[in-house]
Amino acid sequence: MVDRMDGPNRIGVYVCQCGTNISDAVDVEEVVQFARSLDDVEICRDSKFLCAESGQDLIQNDIRSLGLERVVVAACSPLMHETTFREACQAAGLNPFNLQIANIREQVAWVTPDRQQATEKSKRVVDAAVRRVALHESLHIKKMPVAQAVLVVGAGITGIEAALSLAEAGKKVYLVERAPSIGGHMAMLDRTFPTLDCSACILVPKMASAAEHPNITLFTCSEVEEVGGYVGSFRVRVRKDARFVDEDLCNGCGLCVERCPWGDIPSEYDQGMGVRTAVYFPFNQSVPHLPLIDQDNCAHFQSDTCSICANVCPTAAIDFDQQEEHHDLEVGAIILATGYETFDPTRAVQYGYGRWDNIVTSLQFERLCHPSGPTAGRIIMKDGTEPKSIAVLHCIGSRDINFNRHCSRICCMTSLKMALLARQRTGARVFSFYIDMRANSKHGEEFYEQAQRAGVVFIHGKGTEVIHGRDKLLVKAEDTLLGQRVLVPVDMVILGVGLEPRSNAPEIARQFGIGCTQQGFFMERHVKFAPVQTANKGIFIAGACQGPKDIPDSVAQGAAAAAGALGLLDRGVVDTLPTVAAVNPDLCSGCSLCIRDCPYQAIEPAVNEKRDVVEVNDVLCKSCGSCAATCPAGAISQLGFTSEQIHAEIEGLLARAQG
Repeated sequence: MVDRMDGPNRIGVYVCQCGTNISDAVDVEEVVQFARSLDDVEICRDSKFLCAESGQDLIQNDIRSLGLERVVVAACSPLMHETTFREACQAAGLNPFNLQIANIREQVAWVTPDRQQATEKSKRVVDAAVRRVALHESLHIKKMPVAQAVLVVGAGITGIEAALSLAEAGKKVYLVERAPSIGGHMAMLDRTFPTLDCSACILVPKMASAAEHPNITLFTCSEVEEVGGYVGSFRVRVRKDARFVDEDLCNGCGLCVERCPWGDIPSEYDQGMGVRTAVYFPFNQSVPHLPLIDQDNCAHFQSDTCSICANVCPTAAIDFDQQEEHHDLEVGAIILATGYETFDPTRAVQYGYGRWDNIVTSLQFERLCHPSGPTAGRIIMKDGTEPKSIAVLHCIGSRDINFNRHCSRICCMTSLKMALLARQRTGARVFSFYIDMRANSKHGEEFYEQAQRAGVVFIHGKGTEVIHGRDKLLVKAEDTLLGQRVLVPVDMVILGVGLEPRSNAPEIARQFGIGCTQQGFFMERHVKFAPVQTANKGIFIAGACQGPKDIPDSVAQGAAAAAGALGLLDRGVVDTLPTVAAVNPDLCSGCSLCIRDCPYQAIEPAVNEKRDVVEVNDVLCKSCGSCAATCPAGAISQLGFTSEQIHAEIEGLLARAQG
């Protein structure tokens, strides 16, 4: 240990071996000896696991006994354990922002195969951290109150689970769904894998519980228009579109639907295979169980020639003059559970979907199987007869370089379910064309074996084309097990379509200040340690909007997101970032370029005693640094990331390492 008790700073440097993650690639002892020679370093030690309790105790004891003023931890990425070491410093009486992480695992050990080069690079990274931390200033976290309500966007099974979990814990929940009924895709399903139990029997009671719970305010036919504020105090505007039915007066009798003469409109719920009238219930068990009027197909709105629904309504609930409403809400946290879309197979013209009869998607097949579907649960072709042979094609629009590279996860299990239902209800010969069987759900392998025992014929090769023959549909594929091409004639083809992000997912992500993956799904803060949190604190994601997943995983994520929001609300206060932008009014010219470039609207005009300047709202600022980079006068700096600190860090990286 070098005695530097009289130096301007007393810095402790701690180098982690990370088991063998770092020590196998870096000569840790050489890095320790080098760090001891640096100016202002009071002590340098190494540890097998600094993040362990023993490692944290080592740092805390040195802070107390040696009066350390700064700490450098040379270990893994700050995304992993920066909070851990900040809390350790704070527990020992040191300001937590007088800590600097030197990443010598991901940025050195894991990417530098030569041990000597890795050691030299580690020295430079440590030198940079020491120079930087010497210029750190003590920063202080502010605490802000948290509004005791949560907004849940999307009311499929994920959003319903999240809303009920929070409501049962006594919290106020606003549940927003753009469709006229809650339930999402699960409400369209007949059976669920691997147990083949009734989807509605599971879902409908939960839908009813959500609608009836006193702590849940339900907004259907609604979308979020504006989002402002910050964690603990988000300000949200919800637009509720007109149903043209007074929800307080309507008793759900359905007389208006029965008497409406304007029918033969393709039913969205039945995936275009059934029809509905201009005034309609979304489906038999819809929640809320209220009809709505399709303005585009209603004769009253198109030509003012019909008012039958209004005339027959016993409660005078039909309101042709109803307007959209806007509701302004304040919530402490937000959960996004906006779900997914299925791949549109018209984009893959080789499968003939939309051109030839008896080619259906997996969701359309669900509606054929459903007792309340367009055929009352009978699996029939367009001519009304049962198919004698059926082909199920996996991975349509998924695991495909032309469309979506990702695996949709549920497609294999869904295709197995469809094959089993087809065998059980029609006795048809069923062929299942697959790339790989990914039966990774709980009891998935047993479900696969059940389909084999039921007589489903499995062909290990993706169906590549569907040809319209004289009286059959011909499925082309290459059987990779037999090593030959096959051509299978069938009566019906079921396309197991993949899952995609919603088409408006990028727009929603921008609205809520979160990110999207390359595929377009919402991005979590950390794939392992924060799978339902986002980079925007206080906003959580759950379900298939984060990536393809089945019902059990979606429910689990809904509950996990609810737990995160509940923890935030129960704490009652939220810590704000101290590493915010700061304005030097003596240098500010009031040009407002920073206002234009701030993505969080955290900068606003202000007037001091001399001239127009700008000021930063510390609560809204997310420490992105855009304003500091934009300011032509250098009047804005980001606390914890000042130009002096960054320059010092660069000098350390460029300095010649001394062994």
